[in-house]
Amino acid sequence: MDPAPKDVTTLLKDLSGGKQQTMAALVPLLYSELRRLASHYLKQERVDHTLQATALVHEAYLRLINQREAQWENRNQFFGVAAQLMRRILVDYGRARHAAKRGGNSGKVYLEESVIVSKQRTADVVALDEALIKLAEVDPQQARIVELRFFGGLTVEQAADILSISPATVKRNWNVAKAWLARELERNQSDV
Repeated sequence: MDPAPKDVTTLLKDLSGGKQQTMAALVPLLYSELRRLASHYLKQERVDHTLQATALVHEAYLRLINQREAQWENRNQFFGVAAQLMRRILVDYGRARHAAKRGGNSGKVYLEESVIVSKQRTADVVALDEALIKLAEVDPQQARIVELRFFGGLTVEQAADILSISPATVKRNWNVAKAWLARELERNQSDV
């Protein structure tokens, strides 16, 4: 059974108030959701990916506990940050793998991009990250919505809550961002 959002929010506010021991109580409550989020990410990766969901959760946890200055407001914000951290971990992992194979038979780290592009196409996680960085320069809110919806697996309503905007605005920006990213990824692929 999922922990009550109110309990999690209370613990997050305690953590923001400087009670670092709260993280020890918080993580067990949220571990299954963090694991689900990690599994969601890894299902979109290539089949032979060597990083496991447990390792991704643990790496994200290590980075979360180093967020000492974070002002946690609620569970949606927490999962938004966790989603960002997991994305960053996978991008770093992909870059390191690509760098290790550079100069020879370099392999790609694929991210199944079924939401943004057709089911038959995949996008390199590094290329997607670069496209998201470009999108953030053009429209930071749209880039944040992609992170929350696609990478974080959040609903329209949860993303709207985190960003303090209406669900209709999230839907509209989500659709525009998907089209922009699809065009950018296709442009990058044709340059290769």
